Amino acid sequence: MPYYESAIKKLLPTTYRCKHVAHEIYVALTHFQSLVPMMDRYVYNDGTIKNLMSLTGTIPVPFKGKTYNIPVCLWIEESYPHTAPICYVRPSCERIVLSGKYISSNYEILLPYLEEWKNGECDLLSLLQVMVVMFGDFPPVYMQPHLESEQAPCWLQVHRRAEVRSKTDGRLYLHLASEDDQPFQQDNETSC
Repeated sequence: MPYYESAIKKLLPTTYRCKHVAHEIYVALTHFQSLVPMMDRYVYNDGTIKNLMSLTGTIPVPFKGKTYNIPVCLWIEESYPHTAPICYVRPSCERIVLSGKYISSNYEILLPYLEEWKNGECDLLSLLQVMVVMFGDFPPVYMQPHLESEQAPCWLQVHRRAEVRSKTDGRLYLHLASEDDQPFQQDNETSC
């Protein structure tokens, strides 16, 4: 669905630099058409809740000759463009997030471009382009593999037998099967 700059501007509260932010979102959406702008509630680590503009959807990332749609969400704070967006990978239920070099354990995207953000030099389109390049080298998610062990790359085999399960009291835990498909000892389970 095409978005018009004037319509995006109407979504933004007056606390934003509306004209500037609407223009940057519009430019980003002309290149990444599967992203959707929307106002939504963002919960900060300290529990504070704010209505922020977000761009949510997928970005196409080439990896080993194929293109994968990586689900992301970019939260744009009222202080933008003075501060970088807060960005996350948003996996679907059939995808698993690989935390590591550029992804934290809570799925936040931690790129040098975000850490070194400079007003006037950095923008949403460039940020999305950097994500495409970095995720092409270091994919942040993968689908549950359907390959035999000897065909799957090593990094997929490590994660292959991990399952998130729930206990009777509703708590979640990560179940890791050993090589003989028997579960590890109870004391090795990790509760979430």
